[in-house]
Amino acid sequence: MGIESSSAVEISESLLLHDPQTVHYAEVSVPKWKDHITIRGLVVSALLGSLFCIITHKLGLTVAIVPSFNVAASLLGFFLVKSWTGFLSKFGFSIKPFTRQENTVIQTCVVACYGLAASGGFASYLIAMDEKTYQLIGADYPGNRAQDVKNPGLGWMIGFLFVVSFLGLFSLVPLRKVMIIDYKLTYPSGTATAMLINSLHTNTGAELAGKQVRYLGRYLSISFLWSCFKWFFSGIGDSCGFDNFPSLGLTLFKNTFYFDFNPSYVGCGLICPHIVNCSLLLGAIVSWGFLWPFISKHAGDWYQADLANYDFKGLYGYKVFISISLVLGDGLYNLIKIIVITTKEICNKYTKQKNLIVVTEVLDSESSKLQLERRRKDDLFLEDRIPSWFAASVYVGLVAISTATIPIILPPIKWYLVLCSYIIAPALAFCNSYGSGLTDCSLPTTYGKIGIFIIASLVGSNGGVVAGLAGCGLMMTIVATAADLMQDLKTGYLTLSSAKSMFVSQLVGTAMGCMIAPLTFWLFWTAFDIGSPDGQYKAPNAVIFRQMAILSVKGISELPKNCLALCYGFLVAALVINLLRDVTPKRVSKFIPIPMAMAIPFYIGAYFAVDMFVGTVILFIWERINGKEAEDNAGAVASGLMCGDGIWTVPSAILSVFRVNPPICMYFGPSSS
Repeated sequence: MGIESSSAVEISESLLLHDPQTVHYAEVSVPKWKDHITIRGLVVSALLGSLFCIITHKLGLTVAIVPSFNVAASLLGFFLVKSWTGFLSKFGFSIKPFTRQENTVIQTCVVACYGLAASGGFASYLIAMDEKTYQLIGADYPGNRAQDVKNPGLGWMIGFLFVVSFLGLFSLVPLRKVMIIDYKLTYPSGTATAMLINSLHTNTGAELAGKQVRYLGRYLSISFLWSCFKWFFSGIGDSCGFDNFPSLGLTLFKNTFYFDFNPSYVGCGLICPHIVNCSLLLGAIVSWGFLWPFISKHAGDWYQADLANYDFKGLYGYKVFISISLVLGDGLYNLIKIIVITTKEICNKYTKQKNLIVVTEVLDSESSKLQLERRRKDDLFLEDRIPSWFAASVYVGLVAISTATIPIILPPIKWYLVLCSYIIAPALAFCNSYGSGLTDCSLPTTYGKIGIFIIASLVGSNGGVVAGLAGCGLMMTIVATAADLMQDLKTGYLTLSSAKSMFVSQLVGTAMGCMIAPLTFWLFWTAFDIGSPDGQYKAPNAVIFRQMAILSVKGISELPKNCLALCYGFLVAALVINLLRDVTPKRVSKFIPIPMAMAIPFYIGAYFAVDMFVGTVILFIWERINGKEAEDNAGAVASGLMCGDGIWTVPSAILSVFRVNPPICMYFGPSSS
C-alpha cells in the first residue's frame, strides 16, 4: 500500500543525500550507540549548555526573539573537543577518536539544555505570573487580580521543569519513522547542522565531497561576514539596519513585505521544496496583503480602534487565532491520516513488507548508489529501536507524576485540567513537529496560547489567570521539546548516529536544562530589574501573556467581532486543501499549497517568506542553468548560508550581554516634502 503525504512528494531527498560523506557511507564503520556518549562530550555539553542558556535568557528578556543555536552548538562542540584532544595528544596521551556521532550527540545535548531556557517560560509565562507584571498592567485593569500572582522561586521552578519537560520526548517516539523516513521532512536546521558535522569529520579526498566542503566554507564565510557587517548598522531598538530595509517600498514595508537580507532565510529557501516556499509567500499575500488590511478597515466596528499592537481584543487577536486554526487544521488532518494508515497496516500485518511511499523507476548506477546510501541510513536509524510500548508506558507514568505534582506547585490548576492537557498535547506536538519539518519554524508560544485560552476559560475568574499560564507552560514545553527531538533525529539520521544515543542525549540534556536554565535565570533575576519598562530587561512577552490569560478567563465571547467565524472558516479551508492534495493526481496536487506553511506568515509577518522565496527563485534558476550542479551543491550552499549566520549569533549575543551596542542606526523613512 502506498500513500502520498502532504509533503513527501515535493521534498527532494537529493539535497539531503549529497552531503560531504555520501560517497563513503556504505563503507563507514559506525560505533555502537553507547560509544557515541562520552564523559568529555557530557562535560562540553554542560559548558556550552550553560553558555547558551545565558545568551537565551538575555535575548528573551530584551528582544523576545531567540534564534536557533544548533549550528553554533555543533561547531563549538567540535572546536572544544578537538582542542582538548589535541592538547592531550601533545603530552603522549592515548586519545579516543572524535567521531561525527559524538559531535552530533554533543549538539543534541546542548540544544536540549538551552531549549528549556527558551520554552521554560523565563521570559514569558513564568514572568507573567509575578507581582511586577501585575502592577505594570495595573490593579484597575478588569480581571487583573492581586490574588493571581506567583513570584519566581528557584525551588518551584526547578521542580516544575522536571515534572513537565520530559513528556515531549516520549510523546512522538512512535512517529519518528513516519516523520523522518516516510514523510521525508527536511527539518532545514537539522539538515544544515548534519552537513556541517559531516564536513568537519569527512575525508575530503573525493572530488564531490571536496567541492561541497568548499561551497559550504565559502558561503559560510560570506554569510558570517555579511551578518557581522549588518550588525554595525543595526543600532539600538528594532527599527534600524538592513533587517528593516524597505526594499519593496515603504507602503509594502508597513505590511511587512520586504527583503531583510537574512542569509539564514535565503538558505532555508534553498533547502525547502518549492511548494513550501510558494505556500509561505501565498500565506503572506493572503494575510498581510488582503486579510489584515481588510480587517483594519473595520477598526472601530469589529474591534476598538485605539488598542495596543499586542492587545488580543484587536487585530492581534485575529492574527493569533486564525493562524492557530490553519495550523491545527493541517496538523490534525495529517495526524488522523497517519493513525488510519498505521492501523490498516497493523491489521494487514504488512508493516515490514511495505513502505508508506512506493517509488518505481529505472535506476542508473548513481541512483542505485543513492538508494544504497538511503537504505544504509534507514537501517541504522531503525536499528536501535526505542519500543513504542516503552515510550507509551513512560509517558503514562510521567503524566501520573505530573498530574499529582503540578497542582501542589500551582494550586489554581486542578489535576483533571493537567490530565486533559496531556491527553491533547501529543496531537499539538505532532502539529508543531510537522510544521517545523516543513518550514524550520517551531511555534511553541502559539500552542502555549491555546493552553492559556482553554484552561483559563475553564477555570474562570477565580484563579484562571495563573491556571492558564501554567497550562501554557505544559503546552509550550511539550511541543517545543518534541520538535527539537525530531530536528535532532534528522541530524542523527544524516550523520549515521544511533537514534537511541540521540534519545539518551536528549534525556541528559533535558535533565541538565532543568537545573541550568533556572540557575542562570536566577542570576538575571537577582542582579537586574527584570520586567521594568524603563530597564534593560523589559521582558516584553510577560505583559502579552498575562493580558491573554486575563482575556481568556471570560472565554471566546471576548474575542473580537467575527474572529471565531473566521477561525472556523480557515480551519475548514485547511482540511479541504489537504483533502484536495490527497485526492487529486500528482500533476495537480504538486501545485496545491500546504496550509501549515501558509499559516506561519499569518502570525510572524511576510518578510521571512520573501527571503525564502528569493532562495527558491535562486534554486529554480540554478536548476534550469545546470541541474546537476544544483542537485550536488545546493544543500552545501544553503547550509553555508545558515551556518554562517548561525555562528554570528554567538558573538553578537556576547556583545549584547556586555552592553556593546552597534555604533550606527541606519533608518529609512519617507523623504520630507
